[in-house]
Amino acid sequence: MPRDKDFPEHKPVKVDWSDPELQSLLSKTEHWQLDKRRSFTPQEVRIHLRWDAGTPRPARIVDRHEAMIVLQTQFPLPAGEHVRVDRPIGDPGAPLWGVVIQSRPGTRAEDLAQGSHLHWLRLADADD
Repeated sequence: MPRDKDFPEHKPVKVDWSDPELQSLLSKTEHWQLDKRRSFTPQEVRIHLRWDAGTPRPARIVDRHEAMIVLQTQFPLPAGEHVRVDRPIGDPGAPLWGVVIQSRPGTRAEDLAQGSHLHWLRLADADD
């Protein structure tokens, strides 16, 4: 079968990592972060599963939108779980009520090191 002329052959490129120009360019990008999270300041909270059952557990709100929050915990939560989020005393507003719509283990290095899980909660009323 003849080679397709539209796809050139790929050959590895040799890089001199000690080249001063390359080192200068790399040093300019050392502190860059590719992060999908907005500049939301994480907030430590306590959560109650099934809204009132059991003892509160520690969690962190890592992002918040109008109708959704993203929680970070050290344990998994199943989709469909009802969660009551108690914010710190002095924080304006009543507790938040939500239902887990998606949950997964964290993928960042710090998330993996801490065994973190991320959960997307659709905000709801206590009556939902």
